[in-house]
Order: sequence, then structure tokens, then C-alpha cells
Amino acid sequence: MTPSQADPNFLLNEIQENFARLVESLGETGSEVVRIENMFGRNYQNNYSPAGFDGNWESAYVGILKNIQQMNVLAEEIGLTRHIGMGQVMEAYTITLLVDYFGDVPYSEALDETNLNPAADGGAAIYAAADALLDSAITNFTNASAGNPQYDFFYGFDWSKWVLAANTLKMRLAINTGDFAGFNAIVNSGNYIQDSADDFQFQWATNDVQPDTRHPNYAASYTSSGAGGDYMSIWLMNLMQESADPRIRFYFYRQTAETPGAPGVDPNEETLGCSLTFPPNHYLAGGYAYCSLENGYWGRNHGSDEGIPPDGFLRTAHGVYPVGGNYDDSRFEGIAVGSGGAGAGITPMLLASWVDFWKAEVAMATSPAAGKQNILDGMAKSIAKVRTFLNLDPDADTSVTPLDADVNAFIASIDAAFDAADDTGKMNIMAEQFFVALRGNGHDGFNFYRRTGFPRTVEPNLEPDPGAFIRSFFYPANYANTNSNATQKTGVTDQVFWDTNPSSPSFPPAN
Repeated sequence: MTPSQADPNFLLNEIQENFARLVESLGETGSEVVRIENMFGRNYQNNYSPAGFDGNWESAYVGILKNIQQMNVLAEEIGLTRHIGMGQVMEAYTITLLVDYFGDVPYSEALDETNLNPAADGGAAIYAAADALLDSAITNFTNASAGNPQYDFFYGFDWSKWVLAANTLKMRLAINTGDFAGFNAIVNSGNYIQDSADDFQFQWATNDVQPDTRHPNYAASYTSSGAGGDYMSIWLMNLMQESADPRIRFYFYRQTAETPGAPGVDPNEETLGCSLTFPPNHYLAGGYAYCSLENGYWGRNHGSDEGIPPDGFLRTAHGVYPVGGNYDDSRFEGIAVGSGGAGAGITPMLLASWVDFWKAEVAMATSPAAGKQNILDGMAKSIAKVRTFLNLDPDADTSVTPLDADVNAFIASIDAAFDAADDTGKMNIMAEQFFVALRGNGHDGFNFYRRTGFPRTVEPNLEPDPGAFIRSFFYPANYANTNSNATQKTGVTDQVFWDTNPSSPSFPPAN
């Protein structure tokens, strides 16, 4: 079949799924480097190989951008303006995602089939193009259309919500570039995602074969041999456990009540080798949690490069939010294929709670105390959203759930801690709570950490000298090795155009 014979609906279906998988994959990478998820490997320069991004690159350029180009030709002929608008939002998100992770990338020449060596465009130019795409998308959503798409996996044909998403993405671009005036103009318009009912997210399903429609992390982690290859972040679990965060039972599912080496628990060399070793000196000096946490929260520290022992039915697994796994009701049973929500989780892309933290960041740039209410609002929205996921697990003991009183006490404790903290402490609290709310897509965490250097409370890499923190990733091998106009980076310290902070390794402060 030639492109002219294709169905724009089928193309749009494919674009939506490819877009969700790209955001999920790169969001996981962003999560890893900022400790929302566990990062494997101690040396930043070697942790993420160029070849490891080949699939993302192909998905972005072929599965999303090229398919959008081909869909637009057909959609324009018959006036399918809303197909075009959806494509424009996903295109803007995709090209700015590429800039945020890799820096300057091909765009203006990228889809010209006669040019096999497209030149890279500057990141600022791509951001400007994305902003224009979003403006055009808003127009297309408000104009009449010859017909709706066959499927809208995001908003079910509610075009007013697509307008909210487009404006919210414009807010992300504005805050990255320091355009606080532009950011506040959208805030003042009120035409952006403010309610979790309007969140921009992709809903996964429960089919496990032909095709597998489950959340990718569920499919990889809820296996017949246990929790796959994923380990949970000790930093995030410790932060949430120590603060009595009511989301912890939703985020993490404990398969056992004890972790070897935790206080009062014997070490076990076979299942957790580090339970027999002392923390590295920089962990001791900083007082960071090492190897084992209390109450069965079994994960790994940032940069651990140990192999995988027989712990598939012991270590902590992904919970019911956001991947659609088990809710942790202290049953302490091994996970199983199809258990919990069977993978019917979400990939969050732009959430109302995140916007509140963006608003806090803008307010705190002028006065660190000014963002408190935005922080509390973001926490409340995040907790309320997460609590709804309890319904996904039919086997959950609903008596073991956080009560409203627990939620209120937690928010009050953060409120009091914020008031008592100095300016640096206030930024740490805001950043920590932002990162907790970002679980499921760490893209904004990676951006925020490069913008601000907070939170300064994150645990360091296990390796005392892991090299400079990643300011942008190596170009994918299939681009750098085959495009005569491409030059591979010599390291991971090249800064994207909006990252104007001091060069590595002095920034961010924690490696």
C-alpha cells in the first residue's frame, strides 16, 4: 500500500501508541538519573550507550514524525482538522523531548526523503517550532472538522481538553526557557490543566498477547519468575517511608516483610550481597540509607551495578500506581502474571499536580516562601489521583488503606516543615515532593534538576567518582554513525540550549 492509499485513522492510531511508548521509555530514563527510579551502573558516561537509544530515535522519527507527515497529507485533503491538531500536539511534545534529552537534533530537514543526511537544528529553533505547532493545534481543535478520529486514546474527542493540554505543554516550554512572563500569561488565562480530570495521560489495558496492551513496566516486571529486572529506588522509598507518605503503598508492592541487613534482620549473601558490606565512606558521611530499608522495602541504591540474585519473589515490585500492579495491603505474597490491575496503568504526560509544582517554582524564584500553597495543592492532587488506583486491584484488602486523617496529617507535616526550613530547605522540600508526584514519567524531574540543582537531598552515586552528571545523553548510534552531518558527543556534559547553569561537575551539586 502506498502512503496515498493509507487511512488517516489507522495512521493516527499508530502515532498515538508509538508516542505513548516513546514518552514512557524516555521518561523512565529521566527517572533513573534523578533517583525516582533505580539507575543501574556507576559511571554516568558509560551507563547509557548510544545504541541503547536507537529504538527511541526510530520511534520518534519514523513511528511518530513521519507518520504524522503522511497523515497530514491525507487529513488536509478532506478537512480532518482534529486529526491534524492531535498530531501537532504529539509532534511538539516529541521534538522538545528529543531536545531535552539530546540537544540539537534534525527537524527541519529530517523528513525529506531525498536527504539522507539531515542537518541538526538548534534547540531554540525547535522549541520555537513546537510553540507554533501548539498554537496551530489550538486553532485546529476549535475549528470545524470533517470528522472525528476513529480513536482518541487520550481525551475521547473532548477537544476542549486537548486545548488545555496544548497550553500546558506551552507552559513547560516557557518554564524551561525561563520565560516566566509567558508562563504566567497562560496561568492568568486559566486555559490549562488545573484539574486531574483533565490530565494528559495514556491509558494502558490488560491484554497480554497479540498485542500486549499492558503498561510496559507491568509486562516487564509481573512475570512468572517474579519482578523481572526492575529494582525500586531506595532513595524514593526511604523518603516516602520516613515522611509517612500515603502514596507509598500505591507506588510499591512489598513481597516480603523484611529486607536482609535491616535493623534486627540477618544479612543474606545469596539474595542481597550488600547486606554483608559496609556503606561507602561518602554514604556514611552523608547519612544516606544504604542497601536495606525497614519493613520490607527492598530496592537498590543509585548506581548499584550488582548482578541479579534469586530475589524475584522477594524484592519490592512496582505497585498499582502507575503501572497497574498490586496494591500493598501487607499481604506479603509473591507477584503473579495478571495480578493486581493486570497492567491497566497509565503513562502520565502532563498532570494537574505537576503544573502546581511549576507554579511553585516560578513563585519561589522571587521569594522561596511564596510557593507553599502551590506545593500543598500539587501534593493534594497527586495523592487524590493515586488513591483512585486502589480500585484496580480486586484482591486488595481495602481496610489497609490510608485514611483522610492520614493524608491530612502528612500534608500538615510538610506544611510545618516548609515553614521551619531556611530558603535552601524550602527548595529541597518542594523538589522532593515534585519528584514523588512525578513517578511514572521523570522527564520533568530531569529537566528540573538541571534547571535548579534541587533537591540537594538525593543520595549520591554509590561510586565516589562517577563522572559528571548527565546534562544531555549521547546521540543514538543509528544517527551518529550513519549521518555524515552528525558528530557524536565526547561525553555527557554537553548542555541543552536552555541549561545555562554552570558546567559539570560543579552543577548539579549531588552526583
